[in-house]
Amino acid sequence: MSNSIADGDIIYDWNNVKRRGRIFNKKIELCDETLRDGIQSPSVVDPPIETKFEMVHLMDNLGITVADIGLPGAGPRAVEDVTRIATYMRDEKLTMQATCAARTVVKDIEPIVRIRDEVGIPIAAYCFLGTSPIRQYAEDWNFDRLLKSTDEAISFAVKNDLEVAFVTEDTIRSRPQTLDKLFRHAISLGCRRLTLCDTVGHATPDGIRNLVDWTRNIIEATGEDVKLDWHGHNDRGLGVSNAIFALEYGCDRAHGTCLGVGERVGNASLDQLILNLKLMGVYEHDVSHLVQYCRLTAEACRVAVPENYPLVGRDAFRTATGVHAAAVIKAEKKGEDLLADMIYSGVPAGWFGREQEIEIGHMSGLSNVRYWLEKRQLPTDEGLVERIFARAKASNRVLREDEVWDIVKRFQAETQA
Repeated sequence: MSNSIADGDIIYDWNNVKRRGRIFNKKIELCDETLRDGIQSPSVVDPPIETKFEMVHLMDNLGITVADIGLPGAGPRAVEDVTRIATYMRDEKLTMQATCAARTVVKDIEPIVRIRDEVGIPIAAYCFLGTSPIRQYAEDWNFDRLLKSTDEAISFAVKNDLEVAFVTEDTIRSRPQTLDKLFRHAISLGCRRLTLCDTVGHATPDGIRNLVDWTRNIIEATGEDVKLDWHGHNDRGLGVSNAIFALEYGCDRAHGTCLGVGERVGNASLDQLILNLKLMGVYEHDVSHLVQYCRLTAEACRVAVPENYPLVGRDAFRTATGVHAAAVIKAEKKGEDLLADMIYSGVPAGWFGREQEIEIGHMSGLSNVRYWLEKRQLPTDEGLVERIFARAKASNRVLREDEVWDIVKRFQAETQA
C-alpha cells in the first residue's frame, strides 16, 4: 500500500468523520447459525454430514467464535448429526465452541447434556422462548407459563453444569414488563448470557439501541457479569446493518448465517457481516477462506448466489463499462494493486482472494479490448482490437469468453493465410 493511500490523501473517508476512538470497545464475537437456523429455510437442502465437517472447519479458520451445530431435540437424525459434528470438532481440535438450540423445556436440553458427556467437549444450550404479546396471544400462553418454562429449563441446565443462554424470541416486539421479570429470573438462576432476537426482521437501528440500552441497565442492576447476544433476521433488508449497530450499541456477540440463508428472506448474512467488520478494521482474523466457505455452502445447500451478491457474486468485481475499466487499467499501470482494487470498488478484491475483472461489451471502450488481450498474453494488433470492439458495439450485452476467443482465432487464421 502506498503512503498516499495509507495516509488518506486520495481517499477521504466520511465514515470516520466525527468518530472518536473505536466504535467497538471489545473483541468481536460471532455465532454462525448456518447449520441450524440456516437449514430451516424451506428452499435449502440439509447438507450431508461430511460437508458439515468441511463447513465447521472453514468457520473455525475464519475465526468465528461459536457455531450452532443443531437442534438435537428435533429427533434421532438431529442427535446423530450433532454428535458427529461435536466429535469432529473435538478430534480436529477446533478452537471454535459448539452450541445447540433448544426450546425452553427440559426434554430439549437433556440430549445436549448427553452429547456433551459422550463427546467430552463443552456445548452451550441456547434455549429459546416466545415472549412477544402477539405470540402469547396466538399460543394462549400467559406469563406464569413463560416463567415456569424458564425456571424449569434453566435450572436443569445449570444443575447439569451446562452453559446456557436465554433466548427470547421476538424480543424486539416484547413488552418490557415481561422481559424485565424473565431476564431477572433467568439471571438469578445462574444464566449468564441473554440473546435479544429480531425473529421476524422488525427492528430498526433505533429500536436496537433502545432495547440494548434498556437490557444493559437491567444487567447492571443485578450486579452479575451477563453477556448479550444479538440474533436478527432480514425481512426489511436490514439484517447486516442491524447486526453492526447491535455490536456498536453494546452486544457482545452477533449471530448470522452464511449467505443469509434462513426462513422467509433469511438471517443476517454472516459473510457480509465479516466483510464489513474487516473493512472497518475491527475483525482481526484471516478472511482468505470466506469466499470458499460461501461457495461450499451455496453448493451444499443448493442456494443460488445472485450475480450481484457482495464479494461472492459473479459480478462483484466485474465491469465492462469503458470509463470504469479505463480507470482500473490506469491504476494498474501505476504499479499499485490496491489502487486498482479500490478505484471502482469499496471492497479490495485481493483481500479475499479475488481480483478485478474487465470484460468486453456494448458499453466498453478500446481499453477494455486491449486489456482483455494483454491479460491473456495475446498481441494487441489494432486490426484485432477494432474487430473485437466492433463486435461488442453491435451487441446488447457483454461478450462471452468463447465469443471473443472465436474472433481472435478467426483473425489469426486470416492473417496467417
